[in-house]
Amino acid sequence: MNDRRSVLKTLVALTAGLLVPLKGINGNFYAPKDKFGELLPLRFLGRTGEKVTMLGLGGAHIAKCEEITAEAQIECAIDGGIRFFDNAHSYGRGKSEERYGKYLVPKYRDVSFIMTKTTAVSGKDALSELEGSLKRMKLDYVDLWQMHSIRSPQDVDTRIEQEVLEVFIRAKESGKVKHIGFTGHQDFNAHKRMLESTNILETCQMPMNCFDPNYKSFINNVLPTLVERQMGILAMKTLSNGGFFGGKTHFVSGDNPKVIPNVVSVQEAIHFAWSLPISTLITGADDVEMLQEKIDLARSFIAMSEKTRLELVERVGHADLEGAKVEFYKS
Repeated sequence: MNDRRSVLKTLVALTAGLLVPLKGINGNFYAPKDKFGELLPLRFLGRTGEKVTMLGLGGAHIAKCEEITAEAQIECAIDGGIRFFDNAHSYGRGKSEERYGKYLVPKYRDVSFIMTKTTAVSGKDALSELEGSLKRMKLDYVDLWQMHSIRSPQDVDTRIEQEVLEVFIRAKESGKVKHIGFTGHQDFNAHKRMLESTNILETCQMPMNCFDPNYKSFINNVLPTLVERQMGILAMKTLSNGGFFGGKTHFVSGDNPKVIPNVVSVQEAIHFAWSLPISTLITGADDVEMLQEKIDLARSFIAMSEKTRLELVERVGHADLEGAKVEFYKS
């Protein structure tokens, strides 16, 4: 309890520093807009200098849903002010990227920040996957390319030994990608090893939710270093990828004890994540209605106080919940 208290207290004032100030004329403030409408509030993507919407559309669900639903979600995201779009080579074996190439890029490339990722464990395969990703999405370059789903310190060592990092550096130098980063959801020690091994990566994507400080915590063990290095921080699994709804595997609810609605609400869980120093929250939605719910939560967001955040962490920590069931994806 003392560790999570101390970490959350040191982060209390940092989220406000990520927010992009609203512009004003004669004392009147207005939200950012582009030719497609009003954007969701923007946050800085760490030291990259990029400004991204506080909510991003997750690519995994774009691959798993029906094509008509995927198109509708992309349109809903644009209409709702989302301009950050997540993807990965591995989502549906390229299906999600193909759908971005069909429904997102032709109409909305000039207003979109598009990310993709590779799980390749060799430099040769990583480069091949990048070329395939660009082709499927009909892009000349991607805004962010991330080393995807690092699993352990040994996995990090292997990828570095097999020159994956060198390929990332060359891809950035060549202009095929603008920024580079890494992701993982299994073991915070993998993230620590990556951060010990290099300081060239600009972003990090990891689980961040109100249960995390109680179990194998990325917030406690990784977030302070990311903040210190001014990295762009991408929050995922803010509802534990179904685990908050009793799920036992990715994307689905289940009959395990439920964090939602038994202990916290969806609004409390999502607003908790946005109250941390994150650049964007990546949401995976099954349908337009679920996506619109997150858009509405972004528009209603008011940062939680330190007291409220600590109370929420302690509330789930004192509930009759097993960490290995709530966050089943952690090893």
